[in-house]
Amino acid sequence: MVRGWRYYIDLVWVLTVKEIKVKYKSSVLGYLWSVLHPLSLSLVFYFAVKLVLRIPMENFVPFLVVGLFSWQWFSNSLSSCAVCLLGNASLIKKVLFPRYLIPMSAVLNDLFHFLMSLPVIGFILLLFKIYPSLPWAYGIPLLLLAQFSFTYGLGLMVSAINVFFRDLERFVNIGLNILFYLTPIIYPSRLIPEKIYPYIFLNPLFPLIENWRRLFLEGALDFFLLALSFLWGLGSLCLGLYLFQKFSQRFAEVI
Repeated sequence: MVRGWRYYIDLVWVLTVKEIKVKYKSSVLGYLWSVLHPLSLSLVFYFAVKLVLRIPMENFVPFLVVGLFSWQWFSNSLSSCAVCLLGNASLIKKVLFPRYLIPMSAVLNDLFHFLMSLPVIGFILLLFKIYPSLPWAYGIPLLLLAQFSFTYGLGLMVSAINVFFRDLERFVNIGLNILFYLTPIIYPSRLIPEKIYPYIFLNPLFPLIENWRRLFLEGALDFFLLALSFLWGLGSLCLGLYLFQKFSQRFAEVI
């Protein structure tokens, strides 16, 4: 059993490192791209929302940065999962191993970049005199686990379905664009009209983004939102594993 777990851990490690190397192959700036992208978007939305629309809000820059970095992990992971099986077609045909490790490595790849961006987030928070607090010590691991569970479950679904329905990749990109504006990322949730506010809880990303902000900006963790995130994550994982297992037997012949 111990040897088996070591084998899987080593395999996930190799696949994740491969994803990182492929992503930055022939790239001059490398890792900096994963930081520059959300930071540049923060500047754009700061200009549009704060300076043009003049929405009154304190610490709007850290508000944007925290939301955009956590969104980037989810968005990039889902986009990568949509094509990860097709991108590893030769490996799937030639080597016998658990196929669900491929989308896992895609999500872990972007989790790694999110972890690497935490010092950048911390530096920006310090510029606005927002200092680390004790809840960070347990809040960050809990939110990492909640977001990984939901993202990985959804990644299993889109990776499996995209093998048989190649247009899904385009629908994923469209869906991500819509979900971005439906989620309070560039605007605070308090601006959502009261009559439609209850429906925001149907958005699985809302409790995650909201809790990341509360943790970093207020030094507190909302345990109701955390429980909701874990429920979404559990449901996503169960459905993702079921669909992936159902379709995985035909991957080699279809790919």
